[in-house]
Amino acid sequence: MDMAILFSTITFLIFTAILCRNFLFSKTKLGQMHLPPSPMRLPIIGHLHLLNNTPHSSFHNLCKLYGPLIHLRLGSEICIIASTPETAKECLITNGLTFASRPVNIVIDLLTYDSAGFGFAPYGTYWQFMKKIVTTELLGERTLTQLQRLRADEASELISILLNKANSGKVVNLSEEVAKVSNNIISRMMLGFRCSGEDEWGKGIRSVVREATEIIATFNLSDFIWFLRHIDVQGIKKRAMNIQFRFDTLLEKIIKEREQVRRKKVEKSSKDFLDMLLDLSEDESSKIKLTRANIKAFMFDFLTAATDTSGIVVEWAMSELVNNPALMEKAKEEIDSVVGKNRLVKESDIANLPYLQAIFKETLRLHPPIPIFERESTEDCKVAGYDIPAKSILFINNWSICRDPKTWKNPFKFQPERFMSQGPGNENASMVDVRGQHFNILPFGSGRRGCPGVALAVQVVPTVLALLIQGFDWSIPSNGNEVAPKVVDMSERPGLTVPKAKPLMLVPSIRLNPFPMSI
Repeated sequence: MDMAILFSTITFLIFTAILCRNFLFSKTKLGQMHLPPSPMRLPIIGHLHLLNNTPHSSFHNLCKLYGPLIHLRLGSEICIIASTPETAKECLITNGLTFASRPVNIVIDLLTYDSAGFGFAPYGTYWQFMKKIVTTELLGERTLTQLQRLRADEASELISILLNKANSGKVVNLSEEVAKVSNNIISRMMLGFRCSGEDEWGKGIRSVVREATEIIATFNLSDFIWFLRHIDVQGIKKRAMNIQFRFDTLLEKIIKEREQVRRKKVEKSSKDFLDMLLDLSEDESSKIKLTRANIKAFMFDFLTAATDTSGIVVEWAMSELVNNPALMEKAKEEIDSVVGKNRLVKESDIANLPYLQAIFKETLRLHPPIPIFERESTEDCKVAGYDIPAKSILFINNWSICRDPKTWKNPFKFQPERFMSQGPGNENASMVDVRGQHFNILPFGSGRRGCPGVALAVQVVPTVLALLIQGFDWSIPSNGNEVAPKVVDMSERPGLTVPKAKPLMLVPSIRLNPFPMSI
């Protein structure tokens, strides 16, 4: 057949299919629904062409044009974008049960053992059981108290590294160092070893988690175009299968080694998460019997969810303070007045450092580590007077909510004072809660699927930040030029989390003399 005729035939068939599909769509229940406003869309791809590599900013700009609640057709998927505190609250609280599950794509399905863990499990008996275990046992107050020494050890390790750098006048990649702290805390809590270590376990976990978080954030055309669902156009499924195989192999070795130790009934001063999960799997009276897949998927969920996020908050906070020396000095003065210079800050001091807490909250507001979080509707519902069909993907644009001009004055300015009881810029500082109860900022989500790690984050991040402020003065390296750059580059790197595009490179100098070493 002549190639021109073949091409014309294929083109005709495609457009015929599109026209038929659009006609049928208009006659269906979905076509009769009163959906939220939407821009004009293209055949097949819908509104995909309107998104860039920072979806939160794309959604923000579209909502400014079409309203606080809009709908988009991303290929074959119907997506709802909520961009204000009011619409987010109506979705997550008023319709909380409808939006109590998370969407699962090709990569997530592979990496989480068909949603066998906690983060992506559908809302139901198993998820409710695991949430109770997470909030009361794994991340409960008693466990976090028992693991306080572990967190202090990792903070001390960071201080030792910075002291060596300061004594030698070397530049520090602070982004990398603070990420190590949070990642090591999580891996030690879960598996009993540092993921930044150079042994087989540390290197393996670090490599797999880094690749997994990267591929989860990668746009996969096969997730959105219906006729590509079973075609691995970009090779993403193949990569995910390789990551899953390596993770499974590594974790299987770790679990088998742990089971050998457990059979010897060696007493341990404290249990890590793996021990707790194995206890549950062996408990014949447990309401839910955990399988091997459940344990592995749970480990994957927590390792990827906790990786880098706490470090990102410290990274942005320090960037803002270096760029605003007056705010840095104010934080130093508060720490000196409350803690003094003869000992280092402890977790127990944070409650008495309101300005430090304000810096923490303002960083979460202006630089939310998770700018967008997703839910999926399990049935039809109404939000803001509009019909929302079942199986819609809901995107809560936390980035927009944190910049809502009705809530925040000068929303693009870093202003910790807005969180002080007498601070300018927000007369309702007492009504702002980082746990998302008031929907002014949602760094940890809200509703039934809110992040269970909030209790840990509010202890780790302010403490590490306070130690950096108290122990050292910080300057921007000159990079070989006679005059050092005046400000830290504040551009963002796209992805599921939003770290700085360029790592935070600073030169520390010792501020306390003599320097107290114990935490």
